Amino acid sequence: MTIRIGSGYDVHSFVDGRALVLGGITIPHTRGLAGHSDADTVIHAIVDALLGAAALGDIGSHFPSNDVRWKDKPSSAFLEYTRDLLRQHGWGIVNVDATIIAEQPRMSPHTPHMRERLSEILQLDSTQVSVKATTTDKLGFTGRSEGIACQAVALIESIQ
Repeated sequence: MTIRIGSGYDVHSFVDGRALVLGGITIPHTRGLAGHSDADTVIHAIVDALLGAAALGDIGSHFPSNDVRWKDKPSSAFLEYTRDLLRQHGWGIVNVDATIIAEQPRMSPHTPHMRERLSEILQLDSTQVSVKATTTDKLGFTGRSEGIACQAVALIESIQ
């Protein structure tokens, strides 16, 4: 069996007038994230981790921010595309693990719902998807509540 691991990282700044979408769900908050799509930093980090594991480029090469096709699209479409692309190249997803880095809003009430939604999109059992959160104890841009970051890792295996 051939296995590979990939890592992903994404950051978006807060902006007024948009919904906050993370892990494929909308979270009640006073601000959303700025971006060409819905700016779901959790899904963006997972997409990058999966693409990297399969050596299929990065999120920017598949979903460029200057491409009108992706303007205001839900990031769940990016994850579905990536899931299918991996399958076309003979890869299956073993698991994904994402860590959200944010001071606000509090993520723990929402991570189980994110995990459930991501499992649905990836067509995986929920035991194969982990979503957790941490703060930076008020240090840096996330600590100043200027935005949200996410790190993700993904393990894939050859299914050929």
